[in-house]
Amino acid sequence: MHATGSNAWREAFMAAAGSAQPATAIESMARAVRHAAATPADRLRLAAAFAHGAFAAPERIAATWDAAARGWFDTPDEGPEIALLPYPDAAPPAALWPDFWALVNAAVDPVGGSIGALGVTERTAQLGAQLPADFAARAGAACLAYPGVPAAAATGFPDRFTMAALAACPAGSLGHDFYRQIVDNGFDLEVLDRDTLGLAELPHPLGYLNARILQLHDLLHLTGGYALTSLHEIAISGFQMGQFGHGYSSMFLAFVMATAAGSQTPGGLELMLDVVLRGWRHGRRTPQLLDAPWETLWNLPVAEVRVQLGVAPYDAPYPANLLEAVAQAA
Repeated sequence: MHATGSNAWREAFMAAAGSAQPATAIESMARAVRHAAATPADRLRLAAAFAHGAFAAPERIAATWDAAARGWFDTPDEGPEIALLPYPDAAPPAALWPDFWALVNAAVDPVGGSIGALGVTERTAQLGAQLPADFAARAGAACLAYPGVPAAAATGFPDRFTMAALAACPAGSLGHDFYRQIVDNGFDLEVLDRDTLGLAELPHPLGYLNARILQLHDLLHLTGGYALTSLHEIAISGFQMGQFGHGYSSMFLAFVMATAAGSQTPGGLELMLDVVLRGWRHGRRTPQLLDAPWETLWNLPVAEVRVQLGVAPYDAPYPANLLEAVAQAA
């Protein structure tokens, strides 16, 4: 049986996710997982720490993932300091867990399994409806602690990109590559419509941040060197979280880590941690990209755009299509 199907495992996970864990403990547990010295309780508590930040204490996201990265890589933090805001500790609401475990049941692997990536996206986003009324303000304040976010959010909602502008870009340019990525894969230009989602009604700065990341997500795939595969969707979630504590990414990755930690698949948690923490540190060491002048860069090659923005490509130690290949072989 998948361990996350066990009532005892779930009860222990929910209990561990109910309060903050010291950064030193998170660092130690991540190091133990990396060196094959972790107990089952260590693995559970580490995954629960990510859920605590995602669903109860968003101001702890940076401290939690930085601590995990220190333990995993045995190196100091990368990127500027992010202040830990002095909010009282909280627990994920009890109403969250039935939907959370239903999502785990529906996804037979950390990428989405039987419900697919879009299903995971939609159902993870729905988890936010179970969070308390003050969570949005707390999450917004947490995001504003990230370097560059206050200035970017002060610019207001971004102008929309247009397919006409991208179609006019020369071959070999960022704009042309972006255009082909959208057309060839049947994507929407900004993933989801900001007006339909009512993003303008969200408290500052969450409206801007959610609109901007929808607009930039597929563009960051190109600029950051993330392929359009399941493994790299997980990795880019770490990148987005490292850039500004992206709330949806933290919730998605909490689900991924819980699924991996409770799985009977050898090496599953280790793989997910390595992939995500590389994405996290990539986002932390990369200059803030929210307010980059993308429209002025359309005609430049991706390599030149990276130089101008200070972006190194994602360090990908595994084949990008690894999860698809494993699923096909099963």
